[in-house]
Amino acid sequence: MSKFTDQQYLTTDQYKDASNLDARLEIHKRFSTNPYGWFNWVFDTLAKLPKDANVLELGSGSGALWSNIANRIPENWNITLSDLSQGMLDAAWRNLVVTDRSFKFEQIDAQSIPYADETFDIVIANHMIYHVPDRLKALTEIKRVLKKGGHLIATTVGKSHMKEITDWLRRIDSDNDFSPFILPFTLENGLEQLEKVFSEVAISRYEDSLQVTDIDLLLAYLRSAIRASEVSMNELAKVRINLEEEIKQNGKIFISKESGLFKALK
Repeated sequence: MSKFTDQQYLTTDQYKDASNLDARLEIHKRFSTNPYGWFNWVFDTLAKLPKDANVLELGSGSGALWSNIANRIPENWNITLSDLSQGMLDAAWRNLVVTDRSFKFEQIDAQSIPYADETFDIVIANHMIYHVPDRLKALTEIKRVLKKGGHLIATTVGKSHMKEITDWLRRIDSDNDFSPFILPFTLENGLEQLEKVFSEVAISRYEDSLQVTDIDLLLAYLRSAIRASEVSMNELAKVRINLEEEIKQNGKIFISKESGLFKALK
C-alpha cells in the first residue's frame, strides 16, 4: 500500500501531530507570489452558503483554513472539523480556540461518516481525498450526508505541482519515484472519479508560485514530505549545495505550483 493512503502510517507518523503539515504550510505562507492567498480563494466558494449553513470539513488538519479566514465566518454557521488523526484535531483546537468562533471537533474516517442523510450544506475536503484508500466509498458517503443542492469542495494539486522539488530529489536518488504522478486524486484524474458519484462537477485553478529565499525553511519542507521521507541527511546536504548555488545566481529559488478545486453538486 502506498504511504499516501496508508491510514496507519498517516495517523501514527506523517500526521500524528501538526509538525509536518505546519512545515509545508509555512513555505507557502512566506513565499507564495499570489497576494490574495489560497485560503481566501477557497473560502470564496463558500461565501454564498446560507447564513445558518451546516458545514463539515473532512481531513481538516490543523484548522488552517478557518484560522486564516476567521473574520469572514458568518456567526450562525455550524462548523464541524474532522480528521482521522486525534493529534491533528488537538492542533486544530489550539489554533482555533483563540478565534472566538465556535467549532465542533470529531475524529472521522471519510469512508464512514457518522451523520444522517442530508445533514450538511457543504462538505470540504482540502488536499485530503488522495489520502483515502477507498475514494469511491468516501465520495458516496459525502454525497449521502449532503443536502439536496449541497456541494462538495475538494481541493488538490496537479501532476506538475512543485515539479522543481521532484527534479532535485531525482538528481540525488534516481531509483526512487518522487513524482506526484502517484497521487490517486489530482486535478487531472479527480474529475473522472467525482463524476461517478456527482452529476455536475466544475474545476477551478489557483494561479500561484513560490519564490523562496530561505534554504533552511525549504529543507524543512523537504524533510516533512511523504515523498522525501526516505532521503538521508547526506543526500539532503547535496540538495542544499544546489540550492545555495541557485540563490547565489538568481537571488531566489523559483518553484511552480499547480493547485485548484473541484466543486461537485448533489
